[in-house]
Amino acid sequence: MAKHLAEVRAERDELAVAERVLERMTGQLAEERASAGPVPRQVGGRAVMLIPHRESGVKEDTLPWDYQRIIAAVRQAGGPVMAREVGEVVGVNVSVKAKLEPLRSKLVRLVDRGSLRKLPDGRFTTRL
Repeated sequence: MAKHLAEVRAERDELAVAERVLERMTGQLAEERASAGPVPRQVGGRAVMLIPHRESGVKEDTLPWDYQRIIAAVRQAGGPVMAREVGEVVGVNVSVKAKLEPLRSKLVRLVDRGSLRKLPDGRFTTRL
C-alpha cells in the first residue's frame, strides 16, 4: 500500500511539472503569434497572405495592399456600400461577374476577421 501511495505521489508530481511546462509553452506561443505579422503561405503553388483577425494594436498596414485598398474605399464612401461600388473605386471591372466575385469574397473575409461590417441588406461598412 505504501509503495502504491509513493507511486501515485510521484506521478502527481510529474503531472504538476508537465502542467507548468504546458502553461509556459502556451504563453510563449501566444506571445509569438501576437508579435508576428501575417505570414505568406503556399496554396496551390502560389504564395498567399493570411488575413489576421482585427485586434487592438494591429495596424491595417499589416494587411496585403489589395485589402488595404478595399478598406480605404469603404471608408471613403462615408456610408454603407455595395461590393460593386467598392469595385469601381479599386478598379475592378464590375460589369463582369467573374471579376466582382473575388472582390466580394475579400470583403466577406474582412467582415469575418472583424475589419469591416456587413449589414443585413448586403452592404459593407467600417467597424465603429
